[in-house]
Amino acid sequence: MSFNIGLSGLYAANKSLDVAGNNIANVATVGFKASRAEFADQYAQSIRGTSGGTDVGSGVRTAAVTQQFTQGSLTTGTGRDLDLAINGNGFFMMSNNGEKLYTRAGNFHTDTSGNIIDNNGNRLQGYATDGNGNVMTGVLTDLKIDNSNMAPKATSAISIASNLDSSQLINTGAAFDPADTSTYTSTFSTPIYDDQGNEHTLSQYFRKDAANEWTMYSLIDGRSIDNPATTPPVADVTKLSFDGSGNLLPITTSGPNVTVNATDNTLVINGWKPGQSTLDSTGKTVWVESKATGNATMKLNMLATTQTNAVGGPISKKQDGNYTGQISAMSVDSTGNLFASYTNGQSKVIGQVALTTFANVQGLAPAGGTMWRETYASGIPVTGAPESGTLGNITGSALEESNVDLTGELVQLIKAQSNYQANAKTISTESTILQTTIQMVN
Repeated sequence: MSFNIGLSGLYAANKSLDVAGNNIANVATVGFKASRAEFADQYAQSIRGTSGGTDVGSGVRTAAVTQQFTQGSLTTGTGRDLDLAINGNGFFMMSNNGEKLYTRAGNFHTDTSGNIIDNNGNRLQGYATDGNGNVMTGVLTDLKIDNSNMAPKATSAISIASNLDSSQLINTGAAFDPADTSTYTSTFSTPIYDDQGNEHTLSQYFRKDAANEWTMYSLIDGRSIDNPATTPPVADVTKLSFDGSGNLLPITTSGPNVTVNATDNTLVINGWKPGQSTLDSTGKTVWVESKATGNATMKLNMLATTQTNAVGGPISKKQDGNYTGQISAMSVDSTGNLFASYTNGQSKVIGQVALTTFANVQGLAPAGGTMWRETYASGIPVTGAPESGTLGNITGSALEESNVDLTGELVQLIKAQSNYQANAKTISTESTILQTTIQMVN
């Protein structure tokens, strides 16, 4: 019996050495979770389940090798857009030809088809977007980066916040002429685009007519909005009035091609005809209407215009058109949204990374490659967007390192070695006693 006890101790010490050695070997493995060997003593059952007060155990057994799902430290600033780290609870869900695997290792990249994959070729799972860039949560799919160009888009909405300097003198000079700066008080321009992505310029000129009264003159590419061939150009006129606090009052006078939307007091630019200047056969500069079209009803929001004793000019400008753009960079926010940035200055959400958690992570079965599989003991996977429920958040351009405590594992090696030596000594002593007994018999 003593031999068996000693052998069980050797097996246990050897298991402890194996676990510590495996932890040390994976100290630099991204997303690796350290294991711990757990042991229990053994007792032989007596006949009829009775036992006396002098029973001695029959050795030790390996009760379990459990994994420690504690947070590993994050290495940030890796320089790779698709390096992702989970801060908190959850796993990345991967698809291996339909089989679902789970990992904390976020060193991802793309394959030739644009699918986001890990080093084993498994595809990262998440939520796709619809045609308007809205994330379609609830339907998991392979996340994919579309490397095609962003199509050009005609401007349909412009929003401008600006201030008109109330300290400016009333302009009593000649009639408005865009070529004569003395006929207006201030001006600024906003780029807009036709449906081919060609850039044009919406110019707005402001002339102070009276106290709290201004006139806004609008031209596109320095020409009339609806009939650009008109020479000289005819600007569209909009009257702006302000109350005693400098707030814009409802617009009542505008036209003919810049009209008021009565429901929200915004303006609408109607009938814009894009074109460009060129030289005719005689070398004269003429305007030619292009085959590209502009949005027939561009919304112009000037509601944030104020009149105060401050420098006049634009505070912020936004418009929703763009020229053709190529993808230039990727980024991921804390909720897992994947943003693609383009050379035309635009960006859009192209998907969202999903995270999965389990009621009992200790019940997951290791699948190799820092992957785990769902089991009956782990419970049903619960999948959702990062920062929802109990799920953690995502850090982009970062990786979660192994949670192995190298110092602790080296100490564990020393302990396991001592245990191995002690159990070997038990067997050696039992062998010596057995030899003595045999000699007595002889």
